[in-house]
Formats: sequence, structure tokens, C-alpha cells
Amino acid sequence: MSRPGPSAARVTLPAVLVRDFEHGTDVDQVLLVREASRRARRDGAEFLKLSLGDRTGGIAAMVFDDVAQAEELCRAGSPVHVIGRYEVHQRWGAQILIRGLRAPLDGTFDPAQLADGPPRAVDQMEADLRELVSTVRHPHLRRLLDVFFGERSETWALYRIAPAAKHYHQAYLHGLLEHSLTVAQAVSAISATFPGIDRDIAVTGALLHDIGKLEAYTCDAPIDMTDAGRLQGEIPLGYYRVRRVIEDLAGFPEAAAESVLHIILSHHGALAHGSPVVPCTREATLVHMIDNLGGRLGSFDRLEKGLAPGEAWSSFDRALGSGAYFGSATITAEDRRPASGAAEPEAEAA
Repeated sequence: MSRPGPSAARVTLPAVLVRDFEHGTDVDQVLLVREASRRARRDGAEFLKLSLGDRTGGIAAMVFDDVAQAEELCRAGSPVHVIGRYEVHQRWGAQILIRGLRAPLDGTFDPAQLADGPPRAVDQMEADLRELVSTVRHPHLRRLLDVFFGERSETWALYRIAPAAKHYHQAYLHGLLEHSLTVAQAVSAISATFPGIDRDIAVTGALLHDIGKLEAYTCDAPIDMTDAGRLQGEIPLGYYRVRRVIEDLAGFPEAAAESVLHIILSHHGALAHGSPVVPCTREATLVHMIDNLGGRLGSFDRLEKGLAPGEAWSSFDRALGSGAYFGSATITAEDRRPASGAAEPEAEAA
């Protein structure tokens, strides 16, 4: 395999987003190594299987020559300058045929274009979370939330950067904060619509429902499940983490504890989906429904990033059970004009 050295010329072709790759595209740019693993062929020879990408998607690549050197260069989570050709094989699918790899030169790539991440600034999400927590009036629930989300809390330091998943939605750093905040904000907004819902319980449960992911997933690239996540699951990990804290809070009401812990245990909604119990309260039902909605809409966000300009349909997605459609018409200023002969709406009096 040809391996241009560090003195090689800087980028010779403009960087192309992964979602814009077409069969036959020449690749000469920096990409992010998402995953790298050494594999063995049937004849015993080794090769390096790579997943390369940018903020718009990922693509497979194989390295068959100088495997040890390539493995040292292609560390998961690091950028690498790739020279090759993008092809869509009838049997093997889309992949980059590698001709050369080298360490990227400073100034030849924008790190922000490589790593996926939330659409909102992390500082803004943190401010929104603290504003939401401040609206919880139940004193014991506020104490519980302060343990987890206080600015000096070790849990908060982890919660702030943790991913929400390995693949399907918010599978990037700060994804847990984005997902849980979105779910909690929606729960807060809708809780007054239906009678009988205890808003403080529902919001607290929404903020804590995925807390087990702090132990279930790694924050290092590539995002993967930990041993604890595989052996115990994120729901039991979250349940016991919150229960331990509650037991250390003197005078915490038993009914409030049961309500919050039930939300954590039941938020997947069904035994077949990993919940040891199904939602049996209004608050748990609401959190489950909004959590499911947030996850599914998060999949739309993930798929849309990978679409080429003008493309309306994604490929089949396991999380949705279908392809996603993005060709719906938007309402333009022209659409908002009244039909011919219709009266203009009267201006509101000052």
C-alpha cells in the first residue's frame, strides 16, 4: 500500500462530504476514524477493517497492506488523511478502496466537520436544564435533582458529556444531555394538558430515566457498551444509582421514591424491550411515550445528516422499520398570501 509521508503536499482535492460520495469519487482528504479492528482472512492473513466518516455519515474501508502501521495510524476517534476511491460494489456495498494513508497535516481539515454532535450548544443546553430544574417545587425532588445535576456533582460531569446511544439516536458526546433535556422539556410542556399528572414527578423521572447510560456506555471513541452495560443493562444500572441516592436523603417520601423509580424501570414500555415492568402510572406512561418519540425523531435527525442535496428518501433504517422521507413541502411566504379575492386579515389593534 502506498503511504505518502508527512512532507506530502496538502489536500490536492477539495473535501467532499461523505453523504455526497458517488461511485467513482476520488478521495483525497481527512476523515475521522470511527472504528478500527484487525481481522483475519480465511488464508490466515490479517487486514484492518475501518469505519471512516465525517459529520454526515460513515463508510467502510479495508487495509490489506502494512496492517500494523495502518493500525497505529488509524486509532478510533482520530483523524487520518485518506487517499483512495469510493465504489459501490454489487456484493460488498459501499466502501473506500484505500491507496494511501497518512497523518493529517495541520490546517488541512476542520475538526468540527468530522465529529457528529448535538445541534444546540452544550452551554445552552446546560442553562436550559438548570432553568427546568429550578421549576420543580417539590423540596425532596429538588434535593434529588441537585445531587445529580449540581454544578459540583461528579455525576453531572459525566452526564454532561455522555452519549445517549451507540448507533440509533444522539450517538455522540453530549447526546444524553440533549436527549434527556428534550424529553423532560416535552414532558413539562404536556403535563398540564392531561389531568392527574404530577408534573414534578414526571419531570424528575424524565431527567433521570436514562441515568444508567452513564455506566452502560463508553465516552471514548468508538462509543460502545461497557461490561456493566452488557451484563446488567442500563435500566437496572440507573435504578440502583438513583435508589442509592434516595436512600441517603433523610426523610425522602416513600411514595415519591416509588414514583420516580417506577419511571426509570418502565420507560422502555414493554418487557420485550427491556423494561422489567410496564408503565403503571400516568407519569411513567407520559415519560415512556415522550422518550420513544424523542428517540424516533432523533433517528430522523441522524438520517437527514446523511442525505445528499436534493435527496428525499433515506435507505431502510432498523430503528424506524422503514426509510425516512424528507421531501414534504414547506410553507413559503408565497403560500401564506391570501387567495385571490380573499380579504387580508385585519391588523391587530395597538
